[in-house]
Amino acid sequence: MSPADPIPSDGATASSAADGTAASSAGVPSSDALATEFRRGSGLALLGSEVVVLFRRVRTIALLAALALIPILLAVAVRVTTDDAGSGGRGPAFLGDITQNGLFVSLTALTVAIPLFLPLTVGVVAGDTIAGEASLGTLRYLLVTPVGRVRLLLVKYAGAALFCLVGTLVVVVVGAIAGAALFPVGPVTLLSGQTIGLGDYAGRMLLMALYVTVSLLGLSAIGLFASTLTSVPVGAMAATIVLSTVAQIVDALPQLDFLDPWLFTHYWLGFADLLRDPISWSNFADNALLQAGYIAVFGALALGRFTTKDVLS
Repeated sequence: MSPADPIPSDGATASSAADGTAASSAGVPSSDALATEFRRGSGLALLGSEVVVLFRRVRTIALLAALALIPILLAVAVRVTTDDAGSGGRGPAFLGDITQNGLFVSLTALTVAIPLFLPLTVGVVAGDTIAGEASLGTLRYLLVTPVGRVRLLLVKYAGAALFCLVGTLVVVVVGAIAGAALFPVGPVTLLSGQTIGLGDYAGRMLLMALYVTVSLLGLSAIGLFASTLTSVPVGAMAATIVLSTVAQIVDALPQLDFLDPWLFTHYWLGFADLLRDPISWSNFADNALLQAGYIAVFGALALGRFTTKDVLS
């Protein structure tokens, strides 16, 4: 098989020697290692290899570092603008809550991050899943191993979904650390007026991180589909991020309220219900159902596109 020949849609096989030589010449050892795991036929080993490759990339580390800066900068800004009496300076009223209890840094940072920063980082990772391999010239050599395209697609999506969880936890955990370092910490007053201890609040913060992670799974599926349409990762990333922004704009227009229940961004800020007593689970359930629908639709589109296209790179 010459380098110019397309990969058949059903995933042809090739000798291990040819595969290893091609991956080595591409200069991407990580993809060669991934192909080795494909040949072993272990789904867990394959996923583990993909996760290692993803989180060792300088770009991924940089994205997580950028997310970590959000709560740090927020906490420092509030600390600097707080006077000796503990009163915050200019800004929204909820920023003043941080001065009374540093644990609110996590909640505030999550509220700030989810409209733009988290979708941006998720769009970069999801848009790169397939298109990134194609642009490096390694996708062709992954597909000549006898595992099929479905497993590759599932593993790539699982990696993007894991990034959603890790990115959200970075915002929450770093926010808690920064808040505890700069402000007093104590029992937390919920939105419904009750006061809970630190342990209970930590559990609710983990639930909020899970809620936000679920909220981003639909966007990840959209990014995966966009990534199967092109061999230019930047195009897939940009399309995913722009679509996220457009959906939020549409959600904010009262003239288009009839579209709100169908927009994958509609429930993104619903995690505030987890700070009530008793917890209101309605938004959590509605959000999970909506994201599952987007995963099913765009996952099927990605599968249909990826399993029928000829791969030339």
